[in-house]
Parts: sequence; C-alpha cells; structure tokens
Amino acid sequence: MAAVTAYCVKCRKKRDMTNPKEVSMKGGRRAMTGTCEVCGTKMFRIMGKK
Repeated sequence: MAAVTAYCVKCRKKRDMTNPKEVSMKGGRRAMTGTCEVCGTKMFRIMGKK
C-alpha cells in the first residue's frame, strides 16, 4: 500500500500517515485516519466516493 499523505495541523505541512485506516463517514464518503509520523498528532483525510 502506498503511503497516505495528509495535512498535519500541528506541523503545518503535508506528512505521511502512520497506521492509516479507511473509515466511512456519515454520508457514505470514505476517509483515511492515522497519526503524523513526526509529531504523533491525529490526522484525517477525506477521500472521494467509490
């Protein structure tokens, strides 16, 4: 699996996620959640519909 990149609010940069997991949002949209590899802050990225 390719590395998932998302914006880290604490670092203020795009970083790779560690332990990315795909979750389903309320409207059926997909999203990825994980932690920042540098600072450990929780990250969230909204993906497209499938």
